[in-house]
Amino acid sequence: MTPTAAAANADPLVIGGRRFSSRLMTGTGKYPDLATMQASLEASGCEIVTVAVRRVQSQAAGHQGLMEAIDWSRIWMLPNTAGCATADEAIRVARLGRELAKLAGQEDNTFVKLEVIPDSRHLLPDPIGTLEAAETLVKEGFTVLPYINADPLLAKRLEEAGCATVMPLGSPIGSGQGIRNAANIALIIETSGIPVVVDAGIGVPSEAAQAMEMGADALLINSAIALAGDPALMASAMAQACQAGRSAFRAGRLPLRPEASPSSPTSGRVGS
Repeated sequence: MTPTAAAANADPLVIGGRRFSSRLMTGTGKYPDLATMQASLEASGCEIVTVAVRRVQSQAAGHQGLMEAIDWSRIWMLPNTAGCATADEAIRVARLGRELAKLAGQEDNTFVKLEVIPDSRHLLPDPIGTLEAAETLVKEGFTVLPYINADPLLAKRLEEAGCATVMPLGSPIGSGQGIRNAANIALIIETSGIPVVVDAGIGVPSEAAQAMEMGADALLINSAIALAGDPALMASAMAQACQAGRSAFRAGRLPLRPEASPSSPTSGRVGS
């Protein structure tokens, strides 16, 4: 076992009572072809992959054959409600997602990545609709992972409603702008009693490491991998950054100081 794998196994991610050794989640959209997606999933070492229920159902471009292309005995499906503009739509699609997971052989899978996005231009989630849908889905027995703006108060309300995680955006979906909401994400991490998954906006491995160094529990990265020049290589880089950032957070960084501090002893110097 490699040191990285050993460290991951000793520090599992737990969501809804289920343990995962990888803290990097990935997606299935935007890849040039299924073969590239398969290679990228393998290189990422991910154990959770999110799937847009509506796109799979409609056999949208790039999603034909998707269900057969992934080894669902090894990868945990995270159905998502992408494309839903209202709470009611998201609830209906979440129920379909649960059936989709059963078709993949995951009879006990109740996970859903909840997205309620009425804004087709900026793709920002609706906080009111998200909370409304989350409350209903939790009551129906779903393990809810809601995608939200970096709003600490909303994150706490969702936790109180019974959500399994909160997933604040680093910056708008697919923008590659990195962590633009660092202060608010830090507040969410500080006050959260459930895992915090930074989702959307991460463009390069240094930004992935930054989020994990802040104390995020996991990352969901799709566009930065799928749209890279070499997606599989980028997937590997993101996995390494995710683990490095987590290790750095657990290790604890040195305190910031207002001035220099010598790294070598000052006593016993020649000539002193």
